[in-house]
Amino acid sequence: MRGLRNQHLSCCVNTLLQTLSATWELTDLLEKWESSGVQADGQNVPLQLKRVLSAMRSEAPQHAPHLDFLYSLDRNCIRLFVQHDADEVFLSILNLIQHQMDNRALVLEIQNLYRISVEEHLQCLQCTSDQTQTSFMLSLPLHLKDDHDSLESCMASFFEHQELRGRDCCYCKQCGAKTPSKKGVKLLSLPRILRVHLKRFWNNAGTIRKLDGRVTFPETFDFSEILKEAFSSDFNQNDCRYTLYAVVVHSGYAMFGHYTAYVRHGVNQGWYYADDRHVEQVSWEQVKTAYGGRYRQTAYMLMYRRCSEA
Repeated sequence: MRGLRNQHLSCCVNTLLQTLSATWELTDLLEKWESSGVQADGQNVPLQLKRVLSAMRSEAPQHAPHLDFLYSLDRNCIRLFVQHDADEVFLSILNLIQHQMDNRALVLEIQNLYRISVEEHLQCLQCTSDQTQTSFMLSLPLHLKDDHDSLESCMASFFEHQELRGRDCCYCKQCGAKTPSKKGVKLLSLPRILRVHLKRFWNNAGTIRKLDGRVTFPETFDFSEILKEAFSSDFNQNDCRYTLYAVVVHSGYAMFGHYTAYVRHGVNQGWYYADDRHVEQVSWEQVKTAYGGRYRQTAYMLMYRRCSEA
C-alpha cells in the first residue's frame, strides 16, 4: 500500500482513495474504460481517478501522486482547503463517474457494485390499503441511538416498521385525507459491495454535532441470519455473507476532525492503517478500536464485500 500526502486538507479524499483502491472490482472496471478520447481531462474525475488508482497499485516506496485528482474534484465544486464529509464526497464521486464517463455500460456496472434495491411499503392504519414502490440506495444509512451498540442492532432498527402520526401523517387515496400510517422497507437485492454509513453527525438547532457512541461491527456476517425479516418475497439471492475490507474512520469533532482508514490488503489479507502518507500493518484488534467511544476514533463508513466475490 502507498500513502498519500495531505494536500490542502485532503485527508477525507485520501481516505476514500485508500478504500477505492482496495475495491478491485471498481479498479478493474475503470481499467476497461477506453479514455483516450476524453476532452478536458483535467476536469474529468473518473479519468483522474483511474490514473491515481493505477499509481497506488505500484510498489514504489514513495507516496502516490494524486494532486491532479484533487484538482479535478476542485474544478467540480469539491473544493480544496475545505473539510468535507466522507459520505457526501463518496456519493459525489459516483455521481461524477455517472456524468463524465462516456461508456454507459461501464457506468451502470460501477453503480451496480453498490446498488441496494428495496421495496418501500406504506400502509394506511385506517383502511389498511398498502402502497408499494421500488427504489435503490448506494449505501445503507444507519442512524445511531444510545441503545444501539452494534451494527446488527442498527440494521435491525433500519428495517423495523415505523408508525407515522400527527404531522408525519401521509395522504391516503382511499381515505382521501392524511391518515396515520405504517412504513417499512424490504430488500429486493444486495450488492457485491455493501457500503454502510454510520450517521454520526446530526443537526441540533443549526449546530452540527457528532455522536461518539460505541458501535461494534463484525469482520464477517450473514445478512440472512441476522435480518431474516428484512427480505422481500421477491428476494432470490443465495449468498448473503459479507466480509469487511475497509473502514473509514473519523477522529475529533464535527467541525474539526481528521479522516483515516483501515484497509484489508488484497493479497496477504492483512489489515493496514492509512493516515495520509503514513501506512502501517495492524491487527484486527487495532481495527476494533474504531468501534468508538468518547475521545476515541470512530468508524464512519464500513465497506463489506460479498463473500462469493472475495
